[in-house]
Amino acid sequence: METGEKISITTKTLASGNCQVKFYVEDEHKPQYGYLLVTEPKPVGAIIDEIKNRLERRRNEMMNLNPFFPVPPVEEDHKFYLFSA
Repeated sequence: METGEKISITTKTLASGNCQVKFYVEDEHKPQYGYLLVTEPKPVGAIIDEIKNRLERRRNEMMNLNPFFPVPPVEEDHKFYLFSA
């Protein structure tokens, strides 16, 4: 993760008992926001680490667009949504 990024989160408990985390990635070049569904109680640090890991995984997937070395499609993650701000 780049040092120019800052992640801020807000949480909301859903009727199902799960926790919806809305996060903002404050980056000068590419600000983003998104949602993460957390199914079990976690400390804030663990949630931010999970968001960082998923963001890094998305970046790596975008870089693997080489037609000579196809990468099998990654299963859609329905617990993590990312948008450009």
